[in-house]
Amino acid sequence: MRINDLSTMLGARAALCLCIVGLAAGCSRADDAPPDSYAALTQLFEDWRAFEDPPRLDGAPDYTAERFAAAYEEFAHYRERLDGIDTSGWPVEQQVDWHVVNAEMNGFDFNHRILKPWVRDPAFYQSIWTYKSDVPAHEGPTHHAVLELWTYDFPLSDSEAQRMIGDLEVIPPLMRQAQKNLTGNARDLWVAGIRNIRTQRENLDNIEATLGDTASDRMTAAIRAAQEATDDLVAWLEAEAPSKTGPSGVGKENYTWYMHNVHYVPLSWEQEVFLLQRELDRSWSSLKLEEHANRDLPKQVAAATAEEFDQMADEAATELIAWLHERGVIPVKDYHDPALREHLGSFVPADERNFFWIVTHYDPKPLYSHFYHWFDLAQMREEPHASPIRRGPVLYNIFDSRNEGTATGVEEMFMHAGLYKDNPRSRELVWIMLAQRAARGLGSLYAHANEMTMAEAGTVHVKWTPRQWMSNEPELLAFEQHLYLRQPGYGTSYVTGKYLLERLLAHRSKQMEAEGDDYTLADFYGELNDAGNIPISLVHWQLTGDDTDIKRMLGQH
Repeated sequence: MRINDLSTMLGARAALCLCIVGLAAGCSRADDAPPDSYAALTQLFEDWRAFEDPPRLDGAPDYTAERFAAAYEEFAHYRERLDGIDTSGWPVEQQVDWHVVNAEMNGFDFNHRILKPWVRDPAFYQSIWTYKSDVPAHEGPTHHAVLELWTYDFPLSDSEAQRMIGDLEVIPPLMRQAQKNLTGNARDLWVAGIRNIRTQRENLDNIEATLGDTASDRMTAAIRAAQEATDDLVAWLEAEAPSKTGPSGVGKENYTWYMHNVHYVPLSWEQEVFLLQRELDRSWSSLKLEEHANRDLPKQVAAATAEEFDQMADEAATELIAWLHERGVIPVKDYHDPALREHLGSFVPADERNFFWIVTHYDPKPLYSHFYHWFDLAQMREEPHASPIRRGPVLYNIFDSRNEGTATGVEEMFMHAGLYKDNPRSRELVWIMLAQRAARGLGSLYAHANEMTMAEAGTVHVKWTPRQWMSNEPELLAFEQHLYLRQPGYGTSYVTGKYLLERLLAHRSKQMEAEGDDYTLADFYGELNDAGNIPISLVHWQLTGDDTDIKRMLGQH
């Protein structure tokens, strides 16, 4: 049987669901839960999440030094509660949930001691997000009261207008608070972060223009106040910038601690450098071999018109979903096709295409494979996980190895499984995309070691992307390297997570072979998906029963 004994697993899930809805004896009230019970963990999780969301100060989340000093003292009690739960004898799935909560608490601790985005990172105060992230939460450190513009439909209903006014009214006190809180000396983060706040001003102008004469007096006042406060913060950041001279990376030792204790990635800084360099070399050499194998085939031609692109995109989505289903690669669900088709993109003129749209105008399937992301998010919506701890996004981007690693991993996995049997030139695109991700991640590692500036890390990114496809559009380069400096481990997660996914497939397949089980790719991806959006090392433990990596990372060996 897979995972553990099937009846034990189903029994644990049933007990969990009963606890959640308050039907099982002893689970209906948190106060009645035995201190070492799973119900005690879920109650702690609920309390912890309430604590992690800061109180409001003048209507904005409170990130002042005084609040964090008090919160860090209180945090010790949550840490004690978690450490005091004895999980021995629990089903593996529930033990994994304990580690998810542990990872989040370690993330809070790291942010308080080392990363300090509210002190070092002006982009932390960006309040307006115009797009839905393709991972469970926004990439990088984000404050707790953002305005999700993509959730609004214009023209606004009365209730939605009131919601937007409430979101806008957070901005002025938060911008004022930022000028007091931002006392750090991380030069690259400071200078790059000004761009985020300038973009916020542009977004406010766009909201104002879109609403036009339909805006109420209160809406107009809220927009104007947000614009003025944003302008004041930009001016202050620019005035302070010349005095910022310090490094922005967290350093090798801190990076490794963060990977092990927060993101549960069983690799050190040095091991990640080795892995990403290996993948960069492998992708370049494999590209050359593909080009040789395809030398007698016609070169690919990019879509030159909107009509050509739309037809190509529609055919690619149809072919991908059909191939995944007919070849039994993943368990295709009814929500997969619509989830993919919401994000097919549109034609971009050749001189405006960034790296990913250069690739996609030759063949969308490599990027659409990466859009496994949208399958993940659709499953979160349509089939919420039984565990409340895994049902929503885990904090601090702890999902990155699972979500970014899987999305990157399936690009190559689907290729090897035969996706491009009828168009082998597209195999070249897969290797180019892997090279780009390895190059940008490698640069980010040196930036976090403070051996390169953000700009120097960007030169690695550009220089080692094949066919000079990162030279065309600087906006993507600036966005990616800035994000990876803000969020340690994110820039490498595409490749490190891919490696951990491949390793999991290898170990799980070997395990099933030893048990005489006919284990298919669809079985693998079904188990992976059902485990939820948690670090792959924890999925590895849950599926194989092997917790060696976990014990080693946490110093328990």
